[in-house]
Amino acid sequence: MARSGPPRFSWVWVNDDGGDDDDGGGPKPQRSHRRKRSRSIEDDEEGHLIYHSGYMLRARYEIVCTLGEGAFGKVVECIDHEKGGARIALKIIKNIERYRDAAVSEVEVLEQINSLDCDRRYACVRMYDWFDHHGHICIAFELLGLSTYDFLKENIFQPFSMNHIRHMAYQIIRAVRFLHKNKLTHTDLKPENILFINSKFDIKYNPKMKRDERTLMNPDVKVVDFGNATYEHEHHTSVVSTRHYRAPEVILDLGWSHSCDVWSVGCILIEYYLGSTLFQTHDSKEHLAMMERVLGPIPTHMLQKTRKKRYVHHDKLDWDVHSSSGRYVRKQCKPLRQYMASSSSDHVQLFDLIERMLEYDVTKRITLDEAITTPFFPE
Repeated sequence: MARSGPPRFSWVWVNDDGGDDDDGGGPKPQRSHRRKRSRSIEDDEEGHLIYHSGYMLRARYEIVCTLGEGAFGKVVECIDHEKGGARIALKIIKNIERYRDAAVSEVEVLEQINSLDCDRRYACVRMYDWFDHHGHICIAFELLGLSTYDFLKENIFQPFSMNHIRHMAYQIIRAVRFLHKNKLTHTDLKPENILFINSKFDIKYNPKMKRDERTLMNPDVKVVDFGNATYEHEHHTSVVSTRHYRAPEVILDLGWSHSCDVWSVGCILIEYYLGSTLFQTHDSKEHLAMMERVLGPIPTHMLQKTRKKRYVHHDKLDWDVHSSSGRYVRKQCKPLRQYMASSSSDHVQLFDLIERMLEYDVTKRITLDEAITTPFFPE
């Protein structure tokens, strides 16, 4: 099942032959939109560096093709000529001040991750290098495979197997727990920001569904995109996370901490299980109504404390179940346990974990220290 609404950007850092159809030509220059700064360096009107296949940066990195783009800039595959022709992913930030500032912050986080995890025990993407290329901050990363979202999309949103969910969940939880122990909150965890190390797959025919399906050969993953990662001591912006993975305390403007990442991980795990987003909406009040449909009533004390008074009436969510939105929520969502495809122990254990991650009250929500020791993960 595909998501409604505008598509959200997803990294595509491909290191195999099975997942990227890019023709290798890079973006086509638009002369009418160029903003010239020097004889050789040009940007387009949005601040992106204009480049082509074979373009060299620092006489070291040769651009091969474009892997993806977002509001911040573009990601390209490069040949690193100082490392024997190794392939890397290079994130090229727009030549716009606010994106440069954010990139410098991301570099600081990535440098700390590198120094704290020098033996690479945790599944966080590795930064190799960074530099300023005529106003464009460029960050060199290890080249990874498809994002978990893109793999789902290319597999017609067929869910992952239980064993693969367990494997990915363990690596994600360990990586994010490592961030939390070092006073960092990722704040933008979602399937698009979980990348397979290698997204090669086998194709098998499913006679029940009467179609071919992809089966991952290696479910190892890494967490990427630390552009919004926030230290405990730093200013906390009121709104964080991509909509579908946003915790209730963020929507209600109650303040947030590490626990908002835990909520996001819970949303990610059920998406891996279902193949589709649990909270498919773009409206905050509808989002809260969906939560109530799936998880039960939001605690009164949270509704009493919210700064978003327009969401509340008489200490309850101000929601008309008979409106068109109300009917949509009722059709789209159901109580959490009704999503279980089986009552076997591994399904029960997964849903026990998800339920504790999707706890409204942050003082009761499971921590990742606790999550890693739940029965879903064998000792």
